[in-house]
Amino acid sequence: MGAWLLAAVLASGPAAPPNVVVILADDIGYGDLGCYGSTVIPTPNCDRLAREGRRFTDAHSPSSYCTPSRYALMTGQYAFRHAPGSGVLSGVAPLAIPTDRDTLPKVLQRAGYRTAVVGKWHLGLGAGPATDYNGAIEPGPRDVGFADSFIIPATGDRVPCVFVRNQHVVGYDPADPIRVSYGKPVGEEPTGASHPQMLTTRPSVGHNDTIINGVSRIGFMTGGQRARWKDEDIADTITGRAVEFIEAHRHEPFFLYFATHDAHVPRLPHPRFRGKSGQGQRGDAIVEFDWSVGQILSTLDKYKIADNTLVIVTSDNGGVMDDGYQDGTATDASGHKCNGPLRAAKGSLHEGGHRVPMLVRWPGHVPAGSVSGALVSHVDWPATIPALVRPGKTADSWPDGVDVSSAYTADGSGRDSLVHHTNGPNGALAIRQGPWKLIPGSPAIGKKAAVEPRLFHLTDDLAESTNLAKKHPEQVARLETLLKNSVGRK
Repeated sequence: MGAWLLAAVLASGPAAPPNVVVILADDIGYGDLGCYGSTVIPTPNCDRLAREGRRFTDAHSPSSYCTPSRYALMTGQYAFRHAPGSGVLSGVAPLAIPTDRDTLPKVLQRAGYRTAVVGKWHLGLGAGPATDYNGAIEPGPRDVGFADSFIIPATGDRVPCVFVRNQHVVGYDPADPIRVSYGKPVGEEPTGASHPQMLTTRPSVGHNDTIINGVSRIGFMTGGQRARWKDEDIADTITGRAVEFIEAHRHEPFFLYFATHDAHVPRLPHPRFRGKSGQGQRGDAIVEFDWSVGQILSTLDKYKIADNTLVIVTSDNGGVMDDGYQDGTATDASGHKCNGPLRAAKGSLHEGGHRVPMLVRWPGHVPAGSVSGALVSHVDWPATIPALVRPGKTADSWPDGVDVSSAYTADGSGRDSLVHHTNGPNGALAIRQGPWKLIPGSPAIGKKAAVEPRLFHLTDDLAESTNLAKKHPEQVARLETLLKNSVGRK
């Protein structure tokens, strides 16, 4: 071998592990992106990912609500198995993930990755009983595998309305301590119930507590005036932090979990995005989300690391229109259907509650412009992502997540079956296997009438318009047994 060739071989060495970027939208539905059929909301950056990667048509969030989906994608465990992570959390709930439990970021940390979470957390903070935001906030993201964090503690419509960087509130002033309550009011802050004349965004349901930036929230807060965010600047702030993380760690393998606020309520996109869609404030928030995706893609391009970066874009649950504020969605006349042809919306066991858009790009590994009908779920990420980035390594064992990496890079069929979950440790469940889906019935209890089981053949009836339970009782019985066995397995 010539000296120049040997030197080239030695210099090339083993391929560098790919970076991993997961971008998790909030409440964006199956029909909200152009590549999934939207004609009124322009999403050129997501559409670019569909052209350059793979678009999934049968991808599912682990739950039809946010906290349990986020718990499951971190731990590879259905959230209904672990009560603290199974329901929508307040802004003072303790950390829902046990610190001794393995997680996706911990696995990647052990593999040499620099890990970060930026954006919406909503998995609890602190040891309880209620989070104290006036000092080091522990345990938190660092204790479940993230070396760096810049987070929204809960949601935009829940207090506290502050960012937390690593273990501390950004802009904290010890002379103005933060008090938060989800019971009785604290301090003298006006509320939506007591001072509706101060609102610039009015609630449609609930959301009558402390007013911050003209928006009444869920929960009460006082103090932390200097630390409070401005809603219209949230996307700019968290996207900027995500870009900074990539820039700082572009010379080493990194894992960025970027959980955006868009399009969760309150939907208050930056003024430069107002009027950019054909669906009012909600559509404009999705345009803002697409801009955030574009900033990440542009940063990867700028530093020439796009070809060695696995990018996943998806949503935490199905889309929803009116979700608590008067933002025009209740009277939307655009004809836009946030979940496309699917039945129902966020919070439902029907497909609109959990079948979500999912785009995957990894040049040279994921076929460009491809479409997969494989059954996949975010609960599979702790098993699947390490399998993709650590080929040949022994697969980690997860309670419910399975390795479906062949569905990302080849023609794998994905999962055999999947349990769907709504909210809470005793929340309603459904089961899916192949084309068949069962939402179990329930007996009459007191004044509550019995509910018949609902059986659908999704290949023939994606809209779940025809209940086949009476026609195929054998499928009902089979799927009831499968669900019982799946739930009973720890």
